[in-house]
Amino acid sequence: MENNSKTKISVIIVNYNVKYYLEQCLYTVMKATNGMKREIFVFDNNSSDGSVEYLKLRYPLVTFISSIHNVGFARGNNTAIRQSTGEYVLLLNPDTFIGENVISDAIDFLDAHPDAGSCGVMMHSADGKFAPESRRGLPTIMTSFLKMIGKTERYYMSYLPKDEPSQIDVVSGAFFMARREALDKVGLLDTEYFMYGEDIDLSYRIRKGGYNNYYLPLKILHYKGESTQKTSFRYVHVFYKAMLIFFRKYYGHLSFIVTIPVQLAILFKAMIAYVYLQCRGLKKQLGLLDMVREESEYLFIGSDEMTETCINKAKEKGLRAKAVVGNDCTMPNGHHELSDIIDPSIKTFVVYDTGSYSYRHILDIMTKSPSDKIRLGTYSNKTELIITEEHVIS
Repeated sequence: MENNSKTKISVIIVNYNVKYYLEQCLYTVMKATNGMKREIFVFDNNSSDGSVEYLKLRYPLVTFISSIHNVGFARGNNTAIRQSTGEYVLLLNPDTFIGENVISDAIDFLDAHPDAGSCGVMMHSADGKFAPESRRGLPTIMTSFLKMIGKTERYYMSYLPKDEPSQIDVVSGAFFMARREALDKVGLLDTEYFMYGEDIDLSYRIRKGGYNNYYLPLKILHYKGESTQKTSFRYVHVFYKAMLIFFRKYYGHLSFIVTIPVQLAILFKAMIAYVYLQCRGLKKQLGLLDMVREESEYLFIGSDEMTETCINKAKEKGLRAKAVVGNDCTMPNGHHELSDIIDPSIKTFVVYDTGSYSYRHILDIMTKSPSDKIRLGTYSNKTELIITEEHVIS
C-alpha cells in the first residue's frame, strides 16, 4: 500500500444506524482537523435509518461508502483504509465526540515518537467517569483468567497513571490512531472478526512488528454501545466469538490441558450473559422494567436562544426541565456552579450549548467531578438536536 500523498490524517468511521450520533461525531472531527491536510471517510454498513442520505448533503467534504450488506467493523474499516492516503489513519466510533485539540495533539505525539505504531486516548462515559478500556493489557491466559474472576488490574493496566502518556498493549477501536507505515508492515484488521477483538489483534501485531502502542491523556466521550446495542443477543454471540477467535489464533498451539479450560470458561461466560438477557427480556415483556424506571430531569446551560428552544422541546416531550443562561466565560465550571438547583436524588441530563462551550471545555467540566446522577448531553444550533446517551430529541 504505497502512500504518495501529503495528506496528514485519514479519519475513518464505520456507521450502523446512529445517524445523529455520527452527525455530532463528524462535526467535532471537522473542528478538530480544521486547517489540516485531511480526508474523512464514513463506511455505512447498510443502515436502515437513512444515515447516508441524511448526512451527504450536510457534509459534502466527507467521502461516504455505502455497503449493500453489513460486512462488519473490520471489513468496513479496511475498505476505507485502502482508499485513504493519510500519513496517519484514525479509526473512530460514530458514537463518540472529541475535543478540538485531540487529533492535533495525538499527531504531534506520533510525529515526535517514531517508535509509536499507534495510540489511543482517555475515553469517558456519559457520566464523566474514566473508561477503563482506554488502556488494556493483552488477554494472555493468566490475564484473562484473572479478569474472569474479577481481578482486572492487569487487563485494564490500572497501575499506570491516567494523566501521563504510557506504553500499553491494546488500543481501543473506539479511537485507534495508527501510523500508515505500521499498517503497511503488519497488515490491516483481521476480517475473521465481525466486531470486537479486531483492535486487540491489530494492537498485538503492531507490537510484534517492532512498534509500541501508547495511551495519551486526551479526552473524548464514548456513549458506549449506541452503535452496538450491547444488551442484544447478537452482541453476546459476536463478542464471545471474537474472544475465541483471538485465543485460538494465538494460543491454539498450547496443550489442550490449557486451551480447553479457557475455551470452556469463555463459553460459560457467554452462557451466563445469555441467561441474563433472557431474564431481562422476560421482565421487559411483563412490564417490570418500566415500573422501576428511574426518575430524571434535564438541565440546559447555554445562550438565551438555546435555553428557550430546549425548554420548549422538553415541554413538547413532557420532560421535567430547567434552564440557566451561561457560557465558558460567565460559568466556566458549568453545572458544578449550580448545586443549589440540581436535585441530587434523581438523574439529571446536563445539556450544554456547543455554541457557548467548546467540546474540550465540556469534557473538562464533565470529568472534573463525575457523579452517578449526572449525565452529559449536548445541543447544537447547527442540528437543533438534544443528544444524550439515552435519547435524541429533535
